[in-house]
Amino acid sequence: MELAGYLAAGYNYVNVDDCYSEKERSPEGDIVASKERFPSGMRNLTSQLHEMGFNAGIYSDSGWFTCQLFPGSFQNEDRDIRLFREDWGFDYLKYDNCAVPFDEIIKEGMVGKYQRMADAIARLANSTGKPPMFFSLCQWGREQPWLWAKRFGQSWRTTDDIGPSWSSIASIINQNSFISWASDFFGHNDMDMLEIGNGDLTFDESKTHFTAWALNKSPLIIGTDLTKASEETLSILMNHEIIAINQDPVVGTGITPFRWGFNPDWTTDARHPAQYWSGESQNGTIFMLINVLNEPADMSFNLTESPWIRAGRQYSVRDLWSHTDNGTAVRSFTAHDVPAHGVVALLLKDAGDEPEGTQPPCQRLEWCMDQNGTRIDQP
Repeated sequence: MELAGYLAAGYNYVNVDDCYSEKERSPEGDIVASKERFPSGMRNLTSQLHEMGFNAGIYSDSGWFTCQLFPGSFQNEDRDIRLFREDWGFDYLKYDNCAVPFDEIIKEGMVGKYQRMADAIARLANSTGKPPMFFSLCQWGREQPWLWAKRFGQSWRTTDDIGPSWSSIASIINQNSFISWASDFFGHNDMDMLEIGNGDLTFDESKTHFTAWALNKSPLIIGTDLTKASEETLSILMNHEIIAINQDPVVGTGITPFRWGFNPDWTTDARHPAQYWSGESQNGTIFMLINVLNEPADMSFNLTESPWIRAGRQYSVRDLWSHTDNGTAVRSFTAHDVPAHGVVALLLKDAGDEPEGTQPPCQRLEWCMDQNGTRIDQP
């Protein structure tokens, strides 16, 4: 992986998910790594990953057992986090949501099941002087984690599990269009792992998937077998211009919709999510256009529909998928023949005053009034 360039591209975690352990804890009460899957042990695995420059991630559950019926961490939070961090050497914990008991903490609110592990992570960090583990709450979007999870961890799942289909991708984009504001530095909406290279997603659907996840500042977690990845899959996963926006060190917020397009604004539609999005970056204004139709379509917008664009200016246009500079845009932009379920990703930079004599004199009609209420764009 290191030689293939994933680490250099920014993929710096290797995470182990469910099913890594034996079915029963040890007589002392510890989770035991599967001798079949990890014959050399977890510490050997994490040491090798750290030597290569990667961080290492592990999985557990807030209930009695995991979603695949392996031991969970309920009533063993301090024991397990010390095992994961100190004995095994992991840096990241994905914490799932299955088999949760209705105990006194849960009766006070479902948030408590994650606070228990967050407190254990904090106690261990305080006692060892080491940085706390990255805490990823796999909470499926229940109880609106985007409102409270940042108090406990660094990312939170916003939906049920993803699947390798356009219907799943579109549904997740739709749900996140209403909460995109919640991501920023140190706290991210997690739209679930990337399914690029899996199922029957088309090349254009996969590009849309990657673009929407990256520009929404979701964690980018590859969920396909990289030893079998095609050149098309790799060309998407290694798009350095898209990744650079996801990892922007200056702007932590993601893109947000400014127009829904197919539907009236603020309409929830699992098959037809918002189509027109924009946001800030350290290098300019980002635009994402998604064709939610089943056929190619032209897509147009007025530049100042985005709050990050200044009126009376022209903007250079960079296509983040073709990696080409495509001239300048004055007031509006049209993308022609966007493929079905396809995406356009653009970086616009201020290129100076718009050309002299551009008509009508105002960027938008509602901005063309004098003090008498007369439209100045009219003769």
